[in-house]
Amino acid sequence: MIQEEILVNIVDELKTIVGENYVFVDDETRYDYSHDETEDLSFIPDIVVKPADAEEISAILKLCNKHKIPVTPRGAGTGLSGGALPVNKGVVVSMERFNKILAIDERNFQATIEAGVITQVFQEAVIAKGLYYPPDPSSRGSSFIGGNLAESSGGPKAVKYGVTKDYVLNLEVVLPTGEIIWTGANVLKNATGYNLTQLMIGSEGTLGIITKIVFRLIPYPGKDVVMLVPFKSAEQACEAVNAVLLSGVRPSALEFMEKEAIEWSARALGITINVPDYIEAHLLIEVDGNDMDALLKDAEKIYEVVGRFDIDEPLLGETSQQKEELWKIRRNIGHAVKSNSIYKEEDTVVPRAELPKLLKGVKEIGKKYKFKSVCYGHAGDGNLHINIVKGDMTEEEWNTKLPEGIKELFRLTVELGGTISGEHGIGFVQRPYIDIALTGKHISLMKEIKKVFDPNNILNTDKIF
Repeated sequence: MIQEEILVNIVDELKTIVGENYVFVDDETRYDYSHDETEDLSFIPDIVVKPADAEEISAILKLCNKHKIPVTPRGAGTGLSGGALPVNKGVVVSMERFNKILAIDERNFQATIEAGVITQVFQEAVIAKGLYYPPDPSSRGSSFIGGNLAESSGGPKAVKYGVTKDYVLNLEVVLPTGEIIWTGANVLKNATGYNLTQLMIGSEGTLGIITKIVFRLIPYPGKDVVMLVPFKSAEQACEAVNAVLLSGVRPSALEFMEKEAIEWSARALGITINVPDYIEAHLLIEVDGNDMDALLKDAEKIYEVVGRFDIDEPLLGETSQQKEELWKIRRNIGHAVKSNSIYKEEDTVVPRAELPKLLKGVKEIGKKYKFKSVCYGHAGDGNLHINIVKGDMTEEEWNTKLPEGIKELFRLTVELGGTISGEHGIGFVQRPYIDIALTGKHISLMKEIKKVFDPNNILNTDKIF
């Protein structure tokens, strides 16, 4: 918390840097920037500031570094690990004015954009040019690209196309001490020193504030086939994931949804979907490309593979509207679960073939600790989102027993060769569990890197460690 005697001076200096209209100390604004989508946590900052360019951020960080004031960078506030929470108050730097697509270079299949551009807006802009930026987190309609980079977000298309980090060539970053650097070069190959670009991606806003990004793009695949396959066993649905991929077909999406996940989401959206009582889970499978005949052959092969399991009749999205509704259901699950109960979401990831063991273990641990879970996720890359809902648990069970259950979940995940976060990051809420996934040496190396970039520890403090 900024001491009262220097708060007024800091506010005046910030107004000089960004303009009087972009510095906020009123209660309403400070509350609005005190929380993200992480459970029900809220930490009120002292000041909210909305800069417009890297030079303004540089001046803000120099000022805060001088007075050792905590700074929390913030995108759209869609995070699920508390990465944008100002847990030590101080200054929130909102990136919402960094909303420009600066260039789409069709000749070199590249784009340069600012960190506050909404992911879907960027995707649609490049599609209009016949190009494609595949990473598409469920929050793509509201999340900022900069936040996607901070967490190295994935999304459904990761199974075929990879995650955010696979498309970044270069970054403009403002360091905690105020220097502005470009981390790499606008080229596909770069073996010139340490890879600072990839170091920044997934660093959760602890090493610098990303202001501009140069992305590589690929040609846009204009056609797709989408099917929803109901399984009578959730574990068999997980087993079918690897079977599909071993068939030689490379789906552009392969999503797992338990029965309640799909029912809650469809109900929240007002979409009618009939899920018989004997169905435990679904796979949402998409193939894409430019040759519809080839895609239909892939779909036939997928149908043949999943038909070896105990399934009900698959639903084929025959129209654009049907496909869109199926994807809406999938993308809305997180919000639907949140609206049904107090919950905690864990973002586990294991080698794909271990997914059935993970799901089975989740249910066994739930019985042991008396919690209910609703699971869904990017099964094609082994990423399972475990939504633990409070349901009938008492406050004491929720606050004291559940953390032990979560530890057991994470230990199982690591034993299966996985780790405790695939795309949501460690942030604030997963810090107590990081030593389950990383050794003391791992953590000490990361802390030393943090110290090099941020000697006064002002930027996004008390995150990850």
